[in-house]
Amino acid sequence: MPPFDAEVPALVLRLDRNPFHHGTLGAVRSLGRAGVEVHAVVESVRSPVARSRHLSRVHPAPRWAAPDPDAFVDLLLAVSERIGRRAVLIPMDDLGAVLTAASAPRLAERYLFPALPPALPGLLADKGELAAVCRAAGVAHPQTVVPHGAAETADAVARLGLPLVGKWSRPWLLPPAAGLRSTCLVRSPAEARALYERGAGTGAGLLLQRYLPDAPDGDWFFHGYVDAHAACLAGGSGRKELSWPLRTGLTAKGRWQPNAEVVAAALRLVAHVGYRGVIDLDFRRDAETGAYSLLDANPRPGAQFRLFTGPDGTDVVRALYLDLTGQPVPARAERPGRVFVAENYALLATAAGGRWRSARAPRGAGVETAWYAADDPRPFLAMAGAWLGRGLAKGAGRTASALCGPRVPPPRIAITPEAQPTQH
Repeated sequence: MPPFDAEVPALVLRLDRNPFHHGTLGAVRSLGRAGVEVHAVVESVRSPVARSRHLSRVHPAPRWAAPDPDAFVDLLLAVSERIGRRAVLIPMDDLGAVLTAASAPRLAERYLFPALPPALPGLLADKGELAAVCRAAGVAHPQTVVPHGAAETADAVARLGLPLVGKWSRPWLLPPAAGLRSTCLVRSPAEARALYERGAGTGAGLLLQRYLPDAPDGDWFFHGYVDAHAACLAGGSGRKELSWPLRTGLTAKGRWQPNAEVVAAALRLVAHVGYRGVIDLDFRRDAETGAYSLLDANPRPGAQFRLFTGPDGTDVVRALYLDLTGQPVPARAERPGRVFVAENYALLATAAGGRWRSARAPRGAGVETAWYAADDPRPFLAMAGAWLGRGLAKGAGRTASALCGPRVPPPRIAITPEAQPTQH
């Protein structure tokens, strides 16, 4: 492997306030182990990722009522001042990727990131727009309806059949208090109608999608880093062996498995839209047609990106760092059979009846765990403590509700303009 020049610092950016996002920890560890000075914007200094020995500094993300491009730029410029020099910027969620591309001219002097058309990450991340993108690119995609009103929601249920998949086109616009998942399985017309009503007015945009039945070896994903010359320098295809929530959720356990059809579909989409940078794509095989249908496109690293780590430690995040800092990226070396396990989600999925297959990997391929690492154990301990605390809190809430009845919220008091608190 050529020498790794770690002189340029990196900022790992996550605006999503999910403390259990293991992909953020993976990016911190990947670059930190290479000697890079790694900074992170996360929800709190108490986040499990903040315990990593590979992290130089945490910069807490503010609580925004809604995405604000100006506030986003102000945040990153302030962080840049604290870092003290230009850094590689790595968004770890869709909103961060969307705002970075839209704000590129204002950030380019302070950060290094792939050059993209301003609207492209938003086009890919918007699940309502993805169907049209797939049609134009010649990539299979499940039949999708974006309803506008209760009547169209009922019509979509009749057309698509039950069960079907409910998704939010722009899930980052959902209010945190709404308690809505970005993707869920809808089993009745009443569920579809209730879902539409709960999201009305948020701007998140409900879409209903034909459900492709899950089957053994039916769920796949692709992770890649594409350089300015459209060459895919790192990544590969993998098979999702266990997910949480079951059948519609994130990868709790995955395996690196070459699949020429998945890779071809992924690269066809990338070439059609002219994407550059790290991308994460989810596919499901349609049992009726045999085609691999694209379910989601994420214009940033996926949470399990560390599955695709070469023998020299190169993954899509390191490839991005090397390329943006003008260094050669080592030739791709596949490690088929390598396994990734997100311990907390794998435990939930197995307890809920998910089928656990052996996590053994061929010699030399290895097993990558999301949280535990012998050289960096504290994030795992922090995650386990927070996970247990959340579980106990939920259990206590259910017990209290059963004993005392549902909690009655306090009356809402309207605040007139004259009575609003002063902002400082």
